[in-house]
Amino acid sequence: MDNQTYNSIVSFIWGIADDCLRDVYVRGKYRDVILPMTVIRRLDAVLEETKPAVLEMKKKLDKAGITNQTAALCNAAGQSFCNSSPFCLRDLTSRAKKQTLKADFIAYLDGFSPNVQEILDKFKFRNQIDTMVDADILGAVIEKFVSPTINLSPNPVYKDDEKKEIRLPGLDNHTMGLIFEELIRRFNEENNEEAGEHFTPRDVVELMADLIFIPIADKIKDATYSCYDGACGTGGMLTVAQDRLLELAEKTGKKVSIHLFGQEINPETYAIAKSDLLLQGQGDQADHIAFGSTLSNDQFPSYQFDFMLSNPPYGKSWKVDAEKLGGKKDIMDSRFVTYFDDDPEFSMIPRTNDGQLLFLLNNVSKMKKSTELGSRIAEVHNGSSLFTGDAGSGESNARRYLIENDLVEAIIALPENMFYNTGIGTYIWILSNNKAEHRKGKIQLIDATSLKSPLRKNLGNKNCELTPEIRRQIVDLYIAFEENEYSKIFNNNEFGYWKITVHRPLRKIIKLTDETLSQTKHLLASLGVFDEDDGVKPENILTFVANNPDVREIKLAKTYGQKKAAECMRVFYEILESLKSDEPYYNVDEFATLFDNHKENYGSKLMEFKAFCDVGVCAYIMETDPNGSIITDKKGIPVINRDLTDTEQIPFTYEGGIEAFFEKEVKPFAPDAWIDEKQTKIGYDISFTKYFYKPVQLRSLEDITADLRALEAETKGLLDEIIGG
Repeated sequence: MDNQTYNSIVSFIWGIADDCLRDVYVRGKYRDVILPMTVIRRLDAVLEETKPAVLEMKKKLDKAGITNQTAALCNAAGQSFCNSSPFCLRDLTSRAKKQTLKADFIAYLDGFSPNVQEILDKFKFRNQIDTMVDADILGAVIEKFVSPTINLSPNPVYKDDEKKEIRLPGLDNHTMGLIFEELIRRFNEENNEEAGEHFTPRDVVELMADLIFIPIADKIKDATYSCYDGACGTGGMLTVAQDRLLELAEKTGKKVSIHLFGQEINPETYAIAKSDLLLQGQGDQADHIAFGSTLSNDQFPSYQFDFMLSNPPYGKSWKVDAEKLGGKKDIMDSRFVTYFDDDPEFSMIPRTNDGQLLFLLNNVSKMKKSTELGSRIAEVHNGSSLFTGDAGSGESNARRYLIENDLVEAIIALPENMFYNTGIGTYIWILSNNKAEHRKGKIQLIDATSLKSPLRKNLGNKNCELTPEIRRQIVDLYIAFEENEYSKIFNNNEFGYWKITVHRPLRKIIKLTDETLSQTKHLLASLGVFDEDDGVKPENILTFVANNPDVREIKLAKTYGQKKAAECMRVFYEILESLKSDEPYYNVDEFATLFDNHKENYGSKLMEFKAFCDVGVCAYIMETDPNGSIITDKKGIPVINRDLTDTEQIPFTYEGGIEAFFEKEVKPFAPDAWIDEKQTKIGYDISFTKYFYKPVQLRSLEDITADLRALEAETKGLLDEIIGG
């Protein structure tokens, strides 16, 4: 169908909304009537020719007392669906009374077979009947849809009874899908739908189908294949994939059939997808379109498919799905948590604000492993899937799983503003579990951001398209598997890295100045140590311990009582005073020895300096200093200075690995540092900017000078005008 006919149908249907619904519905609610009525009229148009045969068959079945009539009536209709009511849609245009029209219209809807009833239920179309009847617009809407000026049927309308000259061409399923998507795009604009609520333009779908099928065209055999889309929308990807496979098979003289499977969570788009397959005469196929969330309610858990194409929602929360799966932390779905790298619970679960990678993992779980062709996947994502998430996160683990299993063949960066409701950059992931020999262990990145053709008129955010020539160019880049300005090829390990945690020891010095001693004495006084008038307040020390979790314990207080503890603390302070110095003590161990020697002069064996270091009373005399001695715990293990803890990312390609990196990049600057091996993690990310960065050429000094002089002259002219010079 040519663009002129397509545009005229879109305009006509949109015009019905403006002509009939304007004063009854807000513009964002036009879809509640227009989408289901478009589907109903399309189904109705197909059934018109065989309506007499269906009514005759129903008469016979009623007379014979047969109640289960659906199969026989569908057979009489020559379709996988039927309508057993006495009416065609155009019969209802003659109803003058509102209530008569309402009753007959409801009877007409009730006459559809069960598979169509489900479609109507998903649209919740019956909820609109009273509104239209009360506003007296139902008849006008029906009359518009049965207008002889448009044809919504897949069959052509002829000018003559001999059917030699076409008046209106038939509306094939591909074009009908485009019309639905254009209508939905307009409705989304009216509703200010978020960027994630968009549909895949057919030029992108065509490219995805080409990337899936053309590279393996010579391997297609006389066989039955399956194609799946876990976020199928209106079913556009499935029908385009079907057409492309059949087209390639015909060129190679192969006889193939293809079974389509899909799942969709939006009831409207689900209904459209299902009706599309019914109109193709594929009733069984229509049963393969499932309703519900693919993430939390997978309707094809044990299925495997030859081909999978998807454009899942990205940047959209999947929190509700996570809760249905038992909560994010407790999800054990084998699609997302699996055995990998000796980890029986290797988690690839991303943050709940973006679930797009889960759709890719869902597809991977449905790959065929025992066929010559294996499975091929094409899926559209935004940039988040490439780099979001630190090493060990769900996103990074997902990339690791895909890459280390050698499933990723290529990733293609598309131009911006390719989609209707968002201008963000998008990428097509191509996966296969049966790579060609020359692709094994490698990933191809294709930068197609500059390969686009401008649209004469923007469609929402979409201002460019992929023409057949451009699509061919991208496919050729993929098939050639060569490096050039658009294509780069990497070994799988070039995207991986180790993330190591580097610790440094806590180093402290002792400062016994007037200031630090004064602060220490004030603290001890607050504990009652120097409270000679009121006597010792034993509870104060215990309260201090209870309110300071960093204080391990005061063994003196527990063992010898509070009074003895206070006495020892006074001695403690007297020793510190005796060791006052303008210069810091840089070696804490040596100072401890010195302290303990002085302690003996006081005749007390209850005290050791290290015991007091565990108590907050040393806070003012001890200070972290890079020149100080290393502080160790009771086992002699260095205490970690958390303020100096750092992380490093080491590429897998770094010669010599972690040890070589540490010796070369860390040790020279931090000789006392060490790696916390328990915290070492593996990460993967993919940066198109890194590999395809093109620096902007600097302007010449002459050009800059000329611009400055021109600006200066312009400014002078303005000033002269203002001051009248």
